[in-house]
Amino acid sequence: MTDRAQAAAAASRARTSDSSALLQNYVTPGLSGQSITTVDGKTSFTAALACEKTAKMLEVLAQPSSTGDLGTVRISRDTDFDGSFDSALTLPMPVSGICANGIISCTPGTWDACRYFQWNVDSTKALKLTQVDMPNLSSCYCINNSCGQDLAWNNLPSVLGDLGGGIVGALTSADPRYGVAQAQINGPVIDYVGAQSTACTSSPTVDQTAYVSNPAAIQGDAASQAANNSIFQMLKGSPAGTGKLAETRSCTIQREVTITSPSYDDIVTAAGSFESVTVCGAGCRIYRIGGTGSCDAPPPTFSGRFTVSKPDRLLSARLTDIQTADWLQARVNGSIVASAGDHPWLTDALPSDCGTGDNHSANPNTDLVALVRQGAVTVDARIRAHGSHKTGYLDVRIEVDTGCGATENLVDLCSGYAGQSQCQLQGETVDGVQTVVGGAHTGLTPLPQTRLFGSASCTLSLTRDFFERDRSYRCILDNGATPAPDLSRDAYIIDHSTETLLADQTKSADGTVATTTSAFSMPAEPSVPACEAICKTRAPVTNTAAAPAGVTGVQQNEPTGWDIFYHTCSTDNVCPAGPGEQIVSACGCLNEFPEAAVMMQTVRLAGADLSCDASAP
Repeated sequence: MTDRAQAAAAASRARTSDSSALLQNYVTPGLSGQSITTVDGKTSFTAALACEKTAKMLEVLAQPSSTGDLGTVRISRDTDFDGSFDSALTLPMPVSGICANGIISCTPGTWDACRYFQWNVDSTKALKLTQVDMPNLSSCYCINNSCGQDLAWNNLPSVLGDLGGGIVGALTSADPRYGVAQAQINGPVIDYVGAQSTACTSSPTVDQTAYVSNPAAIQGDAASQAANNSIFQMLKGSPAGTGKLAETRSCTIQREVTITSPSYDDIVTAAGSFESVTVCGAGCRIYRIGGTGSCDAPPPTFSGRFTVSKPDRLLSARLTDIQTADWLQARVNGSIVASAGDHPWLTDALPSDCGTGDNHSANPNTDLVALVRQGAVTVDARIRAHGSHKTGYLDVRIEVDTGCGATENLVDLCSGYAGQSQCQLQGETVDGVQTVVGGAHTGLTPLPQTRLFGSASCTLSLTRDFFERDRSYRCILDNGATPAPDLSRDAYIIDHSTETLLADQTKSADGTVATTTSAFSMPAEPSVPACEAICKTRAPVTNTAAAPAGVTGVQQNEPTGWDIFYHTCSTDNVCPAGPGEQIVSACGCLNEFPEAAVMMQTVRLAGADLSCDASAP
């Protein structure tokens, strides 16, 4: 068994021992459609993972300036996947804020005179920035000194990821065949490895991009596949899948906004003896209440009843005009408020004269708003008249607000977790900006968001501190209620066993305890090397690298140097030196840590000299 294990390990190590082996045996064949062989070499297959590939589909360099803005942003692309950059774009403006789909450029070091740009792709698939209004951008945050000192430097990996993510989103949205296989950050540079999908077609519309237009469908498809997979169901029902001591629970705090644009009839309900109803505007009606009177006692009364369902939208309600042949008395909820006739009629008693035939009018302009907002209001017109002129009426004018309105409701689904001592906040994203990662605050604060709500006929722009918070809590499930396991048997075995004797203690169903002893011996341990034997070699090399000043080697006193290599030795302790390599250190347990530390420190300090920050003299 030992020999088989060692042989399997040697075969696996030969194919996966370093990055070169992985690229040669798996990554490159998989992306290029060549044959891939299993570790034991017995089976081969072809996996066409991509039609075209490039080691660097996209490279973004961001250099913060002394004001905290990104003073230099250079974007290089390999558009035809031939392995070399053929498109370059340098932003002509400083970057003061980062958004999920664009950037914000302001006066350096301040948040004044800001302009807003969204990542887009033109008809030739070239990357560009389009100036837009703030509501078209999402998940924005400030990075220059107006919001804090050295925010861009302190959060450079996050800033590069958000900046590059917006660019990648615009590129892949324009042509979904292309995907990002890997992203790697190296100082102020982020590189993206890309490949073209297996569709191998010139059309960007392929079956593999179905989830781009309908991302929610992937959840149902994944659930369907999992429900029919026996291995998934077995793991889901296992103790490892159900008996966790801690769980990660996700929740949201959302601002729900409802846009309303009610009509006049949605606000006011009117019923009664109306001679006419006149429209005086989108939110205005004039109700004429009246009819034919008489000199009988009591005189006829004509009524109108008004009910307002949305009191906050009532702008005006007035008794504006009275017209009558003889006498008219106006009442509101049974109380006399105005009259028209030869003299005021402000009591329940009837006027002594009737049927004079004279026309009388009044303009009381009585304000009814307070009464109508409190509840239903009844307006009466009592008419006393005789002869050929018996009619009379009064006008009630009501105006309401039928414009767009918004109601907000903050739905907090996290309050239950936040109030539990066993639950700790692990992560939080506010409108796409990560404010908490791994239980620690990032220091980034999202800017107030402006969003449009409603439809084409009714649109409102609302600016709020946030619209959605996505949180994750880690909650401890073991609260001490679980009984402690019985470890008496384990303790007995450990306390009473020796190197040659195994003692045991068992308990039967009736509670009887039985003890046993038996001979015991451990199998011989195989010999294990003190380390993995490696060797160190070197090969001469001439420095032919080119720079703006010319070939680097020309600037050096000695243009020839050495390339250093480290190789894993074979099982027979032979160093696999390459062509032209000289063995510096033979196979053995080499300790090159001091040299490696010096080299890494040299590279770090050299990299620091290539950039400067606010702390530099």
